[in-house]
Amino acid sequence: MSSVIHELEIPGTQSTPAIATDRARGRLHMAGNSYPENSFEFFARIFAWIQQYLDETDGPLHLELELIYMNTSSVKAMMDVFDMLEEAHAQSREVRVNWYYDPRNERVMEMAEEFREDYTFPFQILPTADD
Repeated sequence: MSSVIHELEIPGTQSTPAIATDRARGRLHMAGNSYPENSFEFFARIFAWIQQYLDETDGPLHLELELIYMNTSSVKAMMDVFDMLEEAHAQSREVRVNWYYDPRNERVMEMAEEFREDYTFPFQILPTADD
């Protein structure tokens, strides 16, 4: 018997990204800065949601990122998220990452490109529209 997958709605703070999930659409959205005091404590809920979603559904999982800055421990946590997606992709699961960045901030684009080099699932790096 499967348990109910609870949606995550975590408001962003100065040091943590806003998190929103949509189980019905297979989406996880993260936006903002990520330098929490304890990255693994913060990301534990995200790991759990992804794992439960992958275990209890057969739908696609799309990660929508608008991350601006990540400290070293957040980078490691993000690698763990991407490793989960890579494992699902290797089992023929549809997974995708769209990482949106401000074209005026090339550092974010370069960070996203470094992540993308390590994975085989679809991973797009997209500029946000100018205001």
